[in-house]
Amino acid sequence: MANILVVDDDRQVCDLLKQALENQGYTVDCASNGVEGIKEYRNHPADLIILDILMPEKEGLETILDLRREFPQVKIIAMSGGSERAKLDLLDLARRLGAQHTIDKPFQLHAITDLVTQALHDN
Repeated sequence: MANILVVDDDRQVCDLLKQALENQGYTVDCASNGVEGIKEYRNHPADLIILDILMPEKEGLETILDLRREFPQVKIIAMSGGSERAKLDLLDLARRLGAQHTIDKPFQLHAITDLVTQALHDN
């Protein structure tokens, strides 16, 4: 089964996604910001990264750019829970910078697990 890296500064989101995705048979690691996420990916490459946009130290958009430069093949789902207008703009920008998929927070668990399945099967 696939390895997934969740990068989010909200520990509850990380724990929720870790449990839900492990229940689906995936191996899941977590990082709390973009700096840690890139370091974790270098040490243990994942098949997919689920990445929050708004985080301390290194936010998601900058992390997408850095990941794309160093690992152009990486699959990324970007998520954001910002204000409605900002969320749409940030998620659109995330797509333009290289995220294959985006999802709004809060999300339904089945929506993110379906999106993970879809992203892993994208070419």
